[in-house]
Amino acid sequence: MRALQYRSIGSAPEVVEIPTPEPGPGQVRLKVTAAGLCHSDTFLMGLPAEQYIYGLPLTLGHEGAGIVDKLGDGATGVAVGDSVAVYGPWGCGHCHACSEGRENYCTNAGALGIAPPGLGAPGAMADYLIVDDSRHLIPLDDLDPVDTVSLTDAGLTPYHAIVSCLDRLYPGSTAVVIGAGGLGHVAIQILRAITSARIVALDIDEDKLALAREVGADLTFPSNTDAVAAIRNATGGVGAQVVFDFVGTQPTLDIAQQSVAMDGKIQIVGIGGGVLPTGFFSTPFGASVQAPYWGSRSELIEVFDLARRGFVKVHVERFTLEEAPHAYERLHAGTISGRAVVVPHAEG
Repeated sequence: MRALQYRSIGSAPEVVEIPTPEPGPGQVRLKVTAAGLCHSDTFLMGLPAEQYIYGLPLTLGHEGAGIVDKLGDGATGVAVGDSVAVYGPWGCGHCHACSEGRENYCTNAGALGIAPPGLGAPGAMADYLIVDDSRHLIPLDDLDPVDTVSLTDAGLTPYHAIVSCLDRLYPGSTAVVIGAGGLGHVAIQILRAITSARIVALDIDEDKLALAREVGADLTFPSNTDAVAAIRNATGGVGAQVVFDFVGTQPTLDIAQQSVAMDGKIQIVGIGGGVLPTGFFSTPFGASVQAPYWGSRSELIEVFDLARRGFVKVHVERFTLEEAPHAYERLHAGTISGRAVVVPHAEG
């Protein structure tokens, strides 16, 4: 089968031929219908050798959807022909967090060598994908896999960050979204769907600010040195009750630190390498800082329900598997509007 693999440190990913995998006991094989690209992929491919921990060669793609193609011995819960999406943050299935469906916070995954597909385990940028357990498959039913595969990360991650702040997103509150790209434009839609907060979006790209307005932002400002003053002015000097930073660089974290309200919350979602100190004389009184990771299985079900009801729609650019290396080049250059999705079997 074909697979898009990262094969050596510092090199571009390439499409190669590898053996088609067979599902082991309890495993499920999918014929991949869609696989999403993510900035996390470009982040790991940019790591130096001493920091890279994901194994080589690595088949990329931690956002995946497919048709159940073959069941391993003892696999239950799905049937051949089912259209499903993959819940990516795999855990042990037995610890306290996993028992609650919060496998994104599994306490045993690292010690047991359990890794998400595309982030250690073979990913979805291939003709076929092995999923370790059917509990990591969420029914898509009537949802289009290409239009919705990105929700497994670009929807789940902001949803998880937002629902943990619902107590602060009351009527009259303000939520700031820094970065209106792949995750940010979905976050704006989720905020619009499940809260009554006023939504302010920041970005350095005017096209992405236009997308933010299109999907529901009340106000948009350039993400520059004037952004803090603009947010303070828009909130009567109070600041934002919650700031969601989907970039995570030092300049964006500085904006978050200076624009959050007292007793507010900063959610650092982006992995841009910035660091935000917190405490007296650093952040406003009562303000907290959190770095949420992915989301729970039940939250992913809820995200798909929002999509079924038309509240969330990902702006997608489609690519074939052979075009995937170019898609990553564009993602790195910041020229993808919304989310890039690879369709391995473009002709069905």
